[in-house]
Amino acid sequence: MTDAPDTVLVVDFGAQYAQLIARRVREARVYSEIVRFDTPASELLARRPKGIILSGGPKSVYADWAPAVDPAVYESGVPILGICYGAQLLTQQLGGVVSRTGRGEYGRTALTRTTTSTLFADWPPQGPADVWMSHADSITEVPTGFVANASTPEAPVAVLSDAERHIYGVQFHPEVVHTERGQELLERFLFDVCGARPLWTHTNIIESAVAAVRAQVSDSHVLCALSGGVDSAVAAALVHRAIGDQLTCVFVDTGLMRTGEADQVEATFRSQFHMDLIHIKAADRFFGVLQGVTEPEAKRKAIGETFIRVFEEVAADVEDARFLVQGTLYPDIIESGTRDAATIKSHHNVGGLPEDMAFALVEPLRPLFKDEVRAVGEELGLPEEIVWRQPFPGPGLAVRIIGEVTPERAEILRAADAIVIDEIRRAGLYRQLWQSFAVLPAVRTVGVMGDERTYAYPVVIRAVTSDDAMTADWARLPYELLERLSSRIINEVDGVNRVALDITSKPPGTIEWE
Repeated sequence: MTDAPDTVLVVDFGAQYAQLIARRVREARVYSEIVRFDTPASELLARRPKGIILSGGPKSVYADWAPAVDPAVYESGVPILGICYGAQLLTQQLGGVVSRTGRGEYGRTALTRTTTSTLFADWPPQGPADVWMSHADSITEVPTGFVANASTPEAPVAVLSDAERHIYGVQFHPEVVHTERGQELLERFLFDVCGARPLWTHTNIIESAVAAVRAQVSDSHVLCALSGGVDSAVAAALVHRAIGDQLTCVFVDTGLMRTGEADQVEATFRSQFHMDLIHIKAADRFFGVLQGVTEPEAKRKAIGETFIRVFEEVAADVEDARFLVQGTLYPDIIESGTRDAATIKSHHNVGGLPEDMAFALVEPLRPLFKDEVRAVGEELGLPEEIVWRQPFPGPGLAVRIIGEVTPERAEILRAADAIVIDEIRRAGLYRQLWQSFAVLPAVRTVGVMGDERTYAYPVVIRAVTSDDAMTADWARLPYELLERLSSRIINEVDGVNRVALDITSKPPGTIEWE
């Protein structure tokens, strides 16, 4: 068994990039977790962090109700790095001055170093460096014991440090790719200041998860909610490595899956991994509970509860099945609304679960981002077509049908979606895109086909690029590809007479439509 990884805590002040900071720390092979700003210092320190990073945030530190960290953390001896708002906050709380100078900075900015700092150990000795700024307030006076290490044209103190107390602040954002050598700066803080060890590796993740699963379930039987997507597949493989034949995978065919998914699940988990797999065909049941339901959250909760009820019925025939494995990820927890985040949408395996379910949950992927899950899947030997499958929502096609879900609409959308995936693969773009799929709004539009009037559904194409689904940009698909997609969908899918393209980023939209 490898050593337990060191932990760095990212204190979230409502930053757009808090999750990105956590991912950058993990990319340096140091484990990170996001915590709320009002967590008492005693709770933070009880987790024995090697370092604490204070994130950016939208407030001014001197505004009413501005979020702040428990001042006791500054006296703890734990190294601290403040980023943007975090740098201004530690400045103010430790006796320095933050002012509204009337000259903010946004975007790429030239940083000039004025004194040496541990954070700059790997930077070239001469010349300015490009950094990414987003601030209206500026640090104008450092606290006692601190040194100003760098400046920009509108920020007299762009970097400050108290090396003796191991407290540092940077006005810019080292976590974004636009900051030159930003990752190196973070690594200098992690390794040279905090003394963290790069132990957050795929092997460590697997071994830790296996040990945790064994400790949690002991000799009990476990069911796995297997959808065929990468998250549930990796979760199943991890738990199977931990407890072997104690695991029974349950694949529920909801009638809301993509083309060919049921066959692939059977081939991978029954034939290749020799897992105990129960295949439940329950399309009629799911369409029944969705009849007349149009509100997105109501759909998700209805599907989540029906999933659990199906599992409970299966469990009645599986001796001592008290646990349910799910492929819940860290972004699922954040988006579903936790103590640290507002609800964006309920994920069927988080916010959509009924309170009275009969299972204790086993969630071995709960601390992981999607890129980490894929890496673990490869390490476990899952096939490429599973590991690199684009994310698919737990409620399936139900949340890509805007309006009431019916068998007819599901068949139309399934056929259109298969064409989208086929053409994206043929264009060599499948691995480059985070997600690409079809959406079916439950409205009808007028068209002309064969000199006759038609009144049929539109299909919307959605394709985005992203690193972790927390933010996303719409993909600039080639015109030739869009032309093929439109032509094939209209000609090959009965009931469709129009194709549109969604060019909304996240934010302000979400990746899925519901």
